[in-house]
Amino acid sequence: MPPGKRELAQIERRLIATLTDACETAKGEIKGFTWLTHTADLNALAQTLKVIWVFETEADKNLALTDAKARIHELAATALHEANIDVPVSDRNVRFDSEEECQRTHGGNWRHRLVRYS
Repeated sequence: MPPGKRELAQIERRLIATLTDACETAKGEIKGFTWLTHTADLNALAQTLKVIWVFETEADKNLALTDAKARIHELAATALHEANIDVPVSDRNVRFDSEEECQRTHGGNWRHRLVRYS
């Protein structure tokens, strides 16, 4: 039986809480990291979940891709585990972006930019 509306809302709340914890940890550890968000269709979470880690500049993002990618994957995996979401973390569902690139390509409009991750 598929999860009901109430159960989906609980999943979303747990995910937000655990990703917020991951975000706060990353802010203290990873240079240039500023915030994260996620996109997902909760009815098809395993296939649609994307966690987007946002950096101030493209240079910060690129540095994180080489120096902190494993740590970011670890933080994401911990958040999903703590939210009781059984989705393996991979490059498919953990993405990197930057404020600089959003400003350049979408005029700083994150709502329009995030559509590309859906």
